[in-house]
Amino acid sequence: TGWPGGTVAAGAVAGAVGAFVGSPAYLVKTHLQAQTLAAVAVGHQHNHESISSAFESIYRQHGLAGLWRGVSGAVPRVAVGSAAQLATFTSAKDWVCQRQWFGEDSWAAVLAGGMVSGVAVAVTMTPFDVVSTRLYNQPVEADGTGKLYRGFLDCFAQISSKEGLLGLYKGIGAVYLRLGPHTVLSLFFWDELRRM
Repeated sequence: TGWPGGTVAAGAVAGAVGAFVGSPAYLVKTHLQAQTLAAVAVGHQHNHESISSAFESIYRQHGLAGLWRGVSGAVPRVAVGSAAQLATFTSAKDWVCQRQWFGEDSWAAVLAGGMVSGVAVAVTMTPFDVVSTRLYNQPVEADGTGKLYRGFLDCFAQISSKEGLLGLYKGIGAVYLRLGPHTVLSLFFWDELRRM
């Protein structure tokens, strides 16, 4: 991370690896959260009875590779979010300290850096989040290919052309309400523990 762009690269690689490993759980989570009664259902319904039955059903129908369906949206989503989080936190924290708004070892400088980072993560990650959610939740053919989108780029292009660029920012307020506090607290505790 001492090299130019090293923090961005480290964050992106860490995020990408984490997204790949966690992709099956994210797939099941998305299926279960989208599931509801037929009368109020929006989007495709997968009708799993539980977490374990969801894993079993996906594996039985589509094999091991089926558990990683949607990973093409998850990896860039988390890579971009993690890269933005680490790079903007360090830069923002250094910037407020250079302006002498807060001292170098001040917890307020850490919180300010975390707040700026939370906004940056929400702005950069939301388009990838929208694409990732659509890929995870789309219905699939018997061979496991998506019925609506062929992959990340196709999904991105379809949303942009049919819903406009703002379609890629659906839910940004909710994304920030989830990621803002998470980013601030994670980076605050990380910085404090690193100093110890």
